[in-house]
Amino acid sequence: MNPVAFEIFGISIRWYGILISSGMLLGIFLAYYEAKKQGYNPDDIIDLALWAIPAALIGARLYYVAFQWEYYKGDILKILNTREGGLAIHGGLIAAVIAGYLFTKAKNLPFWKTADIMAPSIALGQAIGRWGNYINGEAHGGATSLPWGIMVDGIRVHPTFLYESIWNLCLFLFLILYRRNKKFNGEIFLLYGIIYSAGRFWIEGLRTDSLMFMGMRTAQIISVLIIVLGLLMYFSMRRKSQAK
Repeated sequence: MNPVAFEIFGISIRWYGILISSGMLLGIFLAYYEAKKQGYNPDDIIDLALWAIPAALIGARLYYVAFQWEYYKGDILKILNTREGGLAIHGGLIAAVIAGYLFTKAKNLPFWKTADIMAPSIALGQAIGRWGNYINGEAHGGATSLPWGIMVDGIRVHPTFLYESIWNLCLFLFLILYRRNKKFNGEIFLLYGIIYSAGRFWIEGLRTDSLMFMGMRTAQIISVLIIVLGLLMYFSMRRKSQAK
């Protein structure tokens, strides 16, 4: 499939960017609506997005470049040229959370309540954005004989982009249903991190284009860290909420 959707004044507009942007916009819309339902100023969601989205894009790029430094070192133009690809979701998530934390502190807003509002939208945005990988012919797995495999360079391979898209869509549905019964602020966001990371750990093991660190897949390392930290925080915060 042609990764270029159309051109404007000679500039190629790629499906990857369209899908990521669409996922972000839909996520912001849903979070805006949920904020209104909870009596939370929805305009703060828009302001938060203006902080978090640029931070996420920068973080995703810096994370990718850091683990591919041998390729990028000494060439600033390569680092800046994101049109050739090279964004890592974990870098984007980390940067977005940091930006969100700073934003809530600056605006004197409850961080965990804000994070709970945003969590389902993040999962949905990821589910949509992963289809950009399919159009680019990237983020696929190794060879498989399974009937739902896709053909890449004449070889049937695991459609790992599809696995992650389905996982994130199911996570989105679970979170919007479960949040009606959440026990403490922060629970929805922590469940997002734990469940997403569990699926990402498995899916990453099937991929052939993983970023590596000391012979290990960086996405799996980060996933394990998020799961462990998320579980520790989850049970600690749950005990505190029950003790009140």
